[in-house]
Amino acid sequence: MNTREQQGRKPRADVQRNRAALLEAAQRHFLRDGVGTSLEAVAKEAGVGPGTLYRHFPTREALLAAVLQSRTAELVTRREDIAGIDDASTALTQWLRAMEDYLSAYSGLPEPLMAATRAQDPDNPLTVPCDELIATTDAYVRAAQRTGYVRRSVTGYDLFLASCSVAWIKGTGATGESVERLRALVAHGYREPGDRA
Repeated sequence: MNTREQQGRKPRADVQRNRAALLEAAQRHFLRDGVGTSLEAVAKEAGVGPGTLYRHFPTREALLAAVLQSRTAELVTRREDIAGIDDASTALTQWLRAMEDYLSAYSGLPEPLMAATRAQDPDNPLTVPCDELIATTDAYVRAAQRTGYVRRSVTGYDLFLASCSVAWIKGTGATGESVERLRALVAHGYREPGDRA
């Protein structure tokens, strides 16, 4: 069988089963222990060896990116809902909340995402999802800037990093009041002086 025929074949059932089991186990471990969880423990819970895990997911970032895909559908739905909001300031605020929720799904998640944006490594599987988040944020920022709600110097990347910061604080178990105060501090930093919204 030539290489082209092999590439066109559907993965074997046991390979698909192993991948699904690894993703389910990783999701549980990330929820319970954060993104720094033991990958060997993930493999053990999935009923496979570490070699099988690394064949499917060569790096922790690859595994994390695959697990995050399952949460992307919820974020896309929220983005579609936000797209129907006429008021640019409300749309931006709602998007920042949606991004916070996404970024705080697992303890420690903001760190590898911020690292991916700094490195701009095309081989890092987290780079593309981060680029998409930043581009979407930038679109909301530009719309809000046109209404005078956001200072011209602010970028989508700035508010992506701010959302990562809030998500990280949420992941430490901070109270709702602390999170709200942090959001207020961020907001007063990006609003135009004199804006009362």
